[in-house]
Amino acid sequence: MAEEADKVTKVKITSKTHVRPSKTIGKNECQLVTFDLPYVAFYYNQKLLIYGGGQDEFKENVEKLKEGLKVVLEDFYQLAGRLGKDDEGVFRVEYDDEMDGVEVSEAVADEISVGDLTVEEGTGALKDLIPYNGILNLEGLRRPLLAIQLTKLKDGLAMGLAFNHAILDGTATWHFMSSWAQICTGSPSISAQPFLERTKVRDTRMKLDLSLPPDPVAASAESNGEAKQQEPKLREKVFRFPESAVDKIKSTVNANPPPDGAKPFSTFQSLAVHVWRHVTHARNLRPEDYTVFTVFADCRKRVEPPMPETYFGNLIQAIFTVTAAGLLSANPPEFGALLIQKAIDAHDAKAIDARNKEWEQSPKVFQFKDAGVNCVAVGSSPRFKVYDVDFGFGKPESVRSGSNNRFDGMVYLYQGKSGGRSIDVEITLEASAMERLENDKEFLMEV
Repeated sequence: MAEEADKVTKVKITSKTHVRPSKTIGKNECQLVTFDLPYVAFYYNQKLLIYGGGQDEFKENVEKLKEGLKVVLEDFYQLAGRLGKDDEGVFRVEYDDEMDGVEVSEAVADEISVGDLTVEEGTGALKDLIPYNGILNLEGLRRPLLAIQLTKLKDGLAMGLAFNHAILDGTATWHFMSSWAQICTGSPSISAQPFLERTKVRDTRMKLDLSLPPDPVAASAESNGEAKQQEPKLREKVFRFPESAVDKIKSTVNANPPPDGAKPFSTFQSLAVHVWRHVTHARNLRPEDYTVFTVFADCRKRVEPPMPETYFGNLIQAIFTVTAAGLLSANPPEFGALLIQKAIDAHDAKAIDARNKEWEQSPKVFQFKDAGVNCVAVGSSPRFKVYDVDFGFGKPESVRSGSNNRFDGMVYLYQGKSGGRSIDVEITLEASAMERLENDKEFLMEV
């Protein structure tokens, strides 16, 4: 680990610029809605794409990326804006042509190779390659809503991104990324325009009494040491399930369908219960301990009227399932899968509306502990075509989440690098539980 830490120090920022849309947009304001506001106190959502090659033409590639960014921001101009509040204290996205735009940093890490970064363990080596570590979305009142760091590696290029989670979710993030790649590979326009009218899904004006925290850079030196001593040691690891393993997990869960004529379990439900059961076992919970499964579900097709896939903003809600650890472990996997399936199916337009009304009566920003006790919380989705994001110098060798928004039990699902139905499962767990999970042959599908 000392060697890894040493490599982290060898990332040197060489320049920092800002990129605005290439055409005049004018002044534009768009209020945040009930789906956005709970995430104001989350951290910026970080992604890292590692590309092999491209380092020899690094300067040319950076310029090409910036030129493409200028064009794609004509449609996604909200990312070049700032958070603001109107006279009544309602949060909104504000844009005008005088704003700085998107922050783009260039960096050099000539001693770090692609191979160093595609290991499955940890995020320590990734931290200096992604901007805005430990920065709250609320900071968008004084910082760009999107920050990008392009780092020249020994044999490749790293693209680290920090998106303000108060203004967009995963579906919107990857819509932007694929659109930017389209422009960079010669398309005159993007194939799907973002739908920017948030108030079409909910037009409730909510005031949150949140003030901007002190600048974290100034406060970090004295606060970090104490906080880190109190927190349990966490580890992050990517578990790669090839499509043969995914198919086996799904067929096992569906081998004994519930007697009440429930529909077959989906790939997601099957993999979700596989992870939930084995993480619960790795935690050595008592039979009577509760464990919560949480999924941040896309609601674009669930709301009434349905919103287009290109809706730009947050249109996700957390869906919770709870049971006793002993019940989850003692019963076959279809027991947990049915709990998850019923919770997801019940989250229809009526349930979404009820959740929104409940939140609007007593607004509360999310904190990690809200995911539930002994939780397994799933974000991202293998539906996102992350390995198709090709800017003209090849497809990514690896796609990872940064160190922000991680806690014991956080899981990110990604399309598998090996393609097909393969899925990469990125898990954060307390260190001793992670060690037990790593040695669980049934979880790893080695038996």
